[in-house]
Amino acid sequence: MTITTLAALGGLGFVLLAVAVNVIYGRNGLPLPTAGGDLEQTCEAFAGAGPALRRSAVLAPTSWLCLTIFAAGLLELLWGAMPGPGMRAWALVGLSGVLLQNASFACIEALRFAVADGALRARSTAGGLWTLSIVLFGFNQVFLATALLGFTIAGDSTGLIPVWHAVIGYVSALLLLVGASATPYRLSGPHWSGMLGLVGWLGWIIWIVIYSVLLLRL
Repeated sequence: MTITTLAALGGLGFVLLAVAVNVIYGRNGLPLPTAGGDLEQTCEAFAGAGPALRRSAVLAPTSWLCLTIFAAGLLELLWGAMPGPGMRAWALVGLSGVLLQNASFACIEALRFAVADGALRARSTAGGLWTLSIVLFGFNQVFLATALLGFTIAGDSTGLIPVWHAVIGYVSALLLLVGASATPYRLSGPHWSGMLGLVGWLGWIIWIVIYSVLLLRL
């Protein structure tokens, strides 16, 4: 099996696992760290969240591995096809965005367990941990934007991806960057920028699926 095929399967695997994790959170009523809100309600939700957190956390490491393989395969493919040494940096920008998002999301997952433990044992600590989760979750969007921008420019310059796919990448990167920049305004409650981040994230998921399908056809 070639690295290109592995990259495609990694991208599709990441998308499936990411959707599964979010379904687990939604079905168990767990709030995502997208905005601040009533701390008491947040604590109540996390107080009994142990089983759901464990189920989602089992899937998370595999999803990060899949995304890393996807990015590594893209880098391998694009590196030799770039028109010049100066353009190769964009593929590295894309890889760096993926690696940074994996690292930040590992911290976010760990903080969810910390919030759940605080909700059970010391609710005075849960507020600060939840705020840290919100800020890290919000700022993580810039790493998604970085991955989108780097791999979209690299794929566009080599002709690997069509123009409409590149447009999805650029628009999603812009929305995620705006969402990340507006993170401080979501600490007290829902903010209009949260919708931009959500649309950007959906664009990121669609972008990966399309890129993976293109890789399978090579």
